[in-house]
Formats: sequence, structure tokens, C-alpha cells
Amino acid sequence: MNALLSSPFSVWAVAAVSTLGVIVRPFKLPEAVWAVLGALALCGFGMLPWSEALHAICKGTDVYLFLLGMMTASELARKEGLFDYLAAHTARRAAGSAKRLFFLMYGVGTVVTTFMSNDATAVVLTPAVLAVARAVKAQKPLPHLYICAFIANAASFVLPISNPANLVIFRDHMPTLMHWLGRFAIPAVLSIVATYLVLRFMQRDALTQKIEADVDVPKLSGAGKATGFGIVVMAVVMLAASAFDVPLGLPTFGAGLALFVFVCLLKREFLGHHLTEMSWGVLPLVGGLFVLVEGLQHTGVISHLANALQTSAKTIPADAGWISGAVVALACNIINNLPAGLIAGSALTAAHASTPIASAVLVGVDLGPNFSVTGSLATILWLTALRREGIEVSAGSFLKLGVMVTLPALAAALAAVAFSASL
Repeated sequence: MNALLSSPFSVWAVAAVSTLGVIVRPFKLPEAVWAVLGALALCGFGMLPWSEALHAICKGTDVYLFLLGMMTASELARKEGLFDYLAAHTARRAAGSAKRLFFLMYGVGTVVTTFMSNDATAVVLTPAVLAVARAVKAQKPLPHLYICAFIANAASFVLPISNPANLVIFRDHMPTLMHWLGRFAIPAVLSIVATYLVLRFMQRDALTQKIEADVDVPKLSGAGKATGFGIVVMAVVMLAASAFDVPLGLPTFGAGLALFVFVCLLKREFLGHHLTEMSWGVLPLVGGLFVLVEGLQHTGVISHLANALQTSAKTIPADAGWISGAVVALACNIINNLPAGLIAGSALTAAHASTPIASAVLVGVDLGPNFSVTGSLATILWLTALRREGIEVSAGSFLKLGVMVTLPALAAALAAVAFSASL
């Protein structure tokens, strides 16, 4: 029995079952439950020492702080009506055109993802878009709701702050802001444009529907205005931290906390109910995944992947980047991009991977999940937000759309990475 538990196959089995639980959510239990149970199983059965599990959890400190800061700002924006206000203004500018509304919403989604992370787009913007769709009496709201799912990943590598997975991939080797833009600006633009064009084409019939032109714009309170200003300041702080090669976690958390305290003082009350409605389950989910990846690392999986990266870089240097990115993109849809990103990040570090390969892998982790509803945490959160409103999107229907939308965008982004590497 002890020999069985100490074998690599046992660790792989626990990791596989836990990941499947995160994706499928048996018994409708939260994703975090399955990640934590998997981590506890590794330690409880002696497959991973508790001290090393704790060390693995601590590796994610920067990610936890980043998520806390972003979730705080997002929840303030949601509760104080900032996103509803912006969405209503967008609907009014559409002037009764579903096509124009689609374009404007896509622009809003791009901005939110770029400066507030893809999870904010999924969690906060989705209900706001649905509210706007109802306000304009759209008979088919899905085309506009699909925007929130696809742009959340398509624009998630514009900046380092656009996706928590970016922190996971690069960890202590995060490029400075200018280096980041030099590597990812063109691939990100191609990803955003290609996703828009194909998604717009695929939804062309539904976008012929008539919508109301006169939309009531809710009044934005003083706290809502302060939240909007605070988010702008927060974005500047994060960009400054990135520009000076400072880890993003602590500045993001500090800016989010300062914004929360300021709004509390402005309203003269402690907004504890805002905190209770935050997606706290994301933190143990990420922590559990860090432990699972540490367990996999002990089995030699990471070193094998690192060797594969090193070998491909030597034998097929011209193709190693896009092949790595494509493989990781597919893996994200099988095991979700958080564990895939953690594994890929560890392998890149161990392999001392070249810049083109690391860039291609990041594109695969960020954009690749758009193939399926289980590809990324952001898409899972988007699906959850729709279900709360009684809207169902089947995995099959999303997959058909996701393949059509994502393949051109992924090909364009990886081609841009490869081209820049050849210069």
C-alpha cells in the first residue's frame, strides 16, 4: 500500500481527479473544494510533505495579493453601480443598433479586461451587459454576452495586470512594462481584432434584431464616481509597478485597500457586505492548485516538460515557439488554464526557456482557453453569472463557437510572436 501511494501514478491520479472536479464541479460543489481536497489528499497520504505544501502555497503570495486588490475594486464598482452606469451609457450611444451596441460593448470589455483583469470582465461586466440587453429589450442577448466570455481571454495579455495567469507564468521573472509591450502589443491587438471579426460574423443574424434606442441611465452616486476615479489611480499604480519591475501583488492590494477605505469614509459606514460578496473561493482554489503542481513536480513531470522544451528549442528552433503555444492552448481546455499555467510556468523556469517560447506559451495560456467553457476560470465565472440569471449555454454550443472564433486569433497571435522573434 505504501509503495502504491509513493508512486508517481498516485500523485497523477489525485491531480487528475482534482482537476476534473474543478472543471465538472460534481455535486455542484465550488471549484475550490476540489482543489483543496486534492491538496489535502497529497499531504494526508504522504505523497507530499506538509512543509513543502505550505511552501508551495506561499509561492502564490503575489498572486493572492493581486487577486484581493482586483476583487475589492471590482466589487466596489459593481455595488456602487459604476459598471451599470457605463453599460447604460454605452447602450444609449448604440442609438437602437444592435450592431453598434456589439461594437461598443466589445470596446468596453477590452478596456475592463486590459486594466482590471479578465476575471473582472467575467464577474462584473456580464451582469451589467445582461442588464443593458434587457433595458434595450433585446430578444437575443447572447451575442452581447458572448463578448464578455471571449474578450476576457482575448485581451488578457495586453498588460501584465490583465490576467492573474500572467503572474503565474513569469513569477519572479516578470518583464518590465516596456519589454512586455514590445513582446505582446502586436499579438494582443491581433488577438482582439481577430476575435471581434469572427465573433461578429458568427453572430451576424442575431445582430439584425431591433433594440430600443432610449435607455435610462442610472444616476451615479458620489461613491460611484470616487470608485471610478480610484480604479483609474489603481491602474496607474499597477502600470508604474510594472514599469519599474516591482511585483504587482502588493501595490495592487494596497491600492484596492486604499480605495475601499476611502469609499467607506465617504459613505461613513463600513461596507462589510461588499466584502462578503467577493469571490473568496478563488484564493483557496489557486492555493490548492499550487500544491497539486508541487506534487507533480516531485514526480518529475516538470523536469520532463522542461527537457522537452529544451530539446525542441535545439532541434526545431523555428517551430518550437508556436508548437509550444498551441500545445499549451489545447491543454488549457483539458485541465483548465490555471493548473496548465502553473505547470507551464514551472517548466519554463526549469528549462530556462527562450523569450519566444515563453511568449508563445503565455499566449497559449491566456488565449487558448477560449475554445471551451472549462478553459479558464474567467469563462467558468461567466457561465456561473449566466446561470444565476436563468441563461444556459451548453458546453457543445460554446465549443462550436469557440473553435471558430479562437483558431484564427490564436494563429495570428502566435504568428506575430514567431515573427518578432525572427527579427
